[in-house]
Amino acid sequence: MTKTPKILAFAGSLREHSYNKRVLKTAIRGAENAGAKVTYVDLRDYPMPIYDGDIQEKEGFPENAKKLQKLLLEHDGLLIASPEYNGSLPAALKNAIDWTSRANGDIKPIQCYKGKVAAIMTASPGAFGGIRCLAHLRAVLTILLVNTLPSEIAVGKVQEMFDGNGAEMKDEKMKGILENLGKSLVDMLRKTHSEVEVVESATSNISSRQKA
Repeated sequence: MTKTPKILAFAGSLREHSYNKRVLKTAIRGAENAGAKVTYVDLRDYPMPIYDGDIQEKEGFPENAKKLQKLLLEHDGLLIASPEYNGSLPAALKNAIDWTSRANGDIKPIQCYKGKVAAIMTASPGAFGGIRCLAHLRAVLTILLVNTLPSEIAVGKVQEMFDGNGAEMKDEKMKGILENLGKSLVDMLRKTHSEVEVVESATSNISSRQKA
């Protein structure tokens, strides 16, 4: 039996009513409808200092960085929404990645990311939807050996797609596109899970025969 894909979802924005958080939650709904178990985390709940090797050496890892590493290790896929700040990633998102990609005790460098599959998106009141930041995010994830889906979504003029601070997207077409992104991530994880399970099953059978 194929195991249920587990996805960790987070946005790069800290703002309470962030458009990127709301866009992300639309994609989450698509992943959940496709059968995935999705854990949503708000980086606002995991404050940590700017990465500094001296802090790591003298004080060890911040507790919130440890918690995020544990969550990352428990999940197979990532759903990430990142706003564009001056053409790139927000500091909070990059800092969370910098901390969690470091070695920590038994956790090796990039272990929390290596081999995962990610789907990425962005949203902005501007016409281009913040798309410039996605190339930077994709490059960072590639360095961490994350397999990022080729499809990426940039939601332009996003303020027109919600009623004030409402959570529900009004634009049915864009809602469908975002939900399909979440579904596509689940579909890819199911394929990779099936391959892993076949290998694990074959290895287990060989091991059993050797012990017999």
